[in-house]
Amino acid sequence: MQIREMTLKELYTIYEVLKQLRVTLSYEEFEDLIYEMRHIEYKMIGLFEKDRLITYAGVNIQTNLYHKRHLYIFDLVTDEKFRGQKYGTMMLEYLQDYAKTAACENMVLSSGMQRLEAHHFYEKHKFEKKSYLFVKTMP
Repeated sequence: MQIREMTLKELYTIYEVLKQLRVTLSYEEFEDLIYEMRHIEYKMIGLFEKDRLITYAGVNIQTNLYHKRHLYIFDLVTDEKFRGQKYGTMMLEYLQDYAKTAACENMVLSSGMQRLEAHHFYEKHKFEKKSYLFVKTMP
């Protein structure tokens, strides 16, 4: 097993796993958004088993008044064929070390209301529900 930062040359590999979480996202839109997010130093982290991407995390270091300096987890997904085999836990442990190394006080993420299995997973790993996320679609 290997966990490492992924490059822009590996976008198609990332998309093959990420589309299981972001089901309405086309490859073209994904690629455009990744390039647009480069200015926020969005990091693409992959957990590999024998050169196969098993778990993907998209993260960056942020600072704000509420969470202070923190690691924001935009995306965290394990290939559905490998769920329940501790790969997500291994990625969270890696991200926790990454956050500590970057002097973060917290790890923060948002999860859709209907994703109850994911909520259980995060709570099992000591994440606490702290707030609601409100979104207004622009007309």
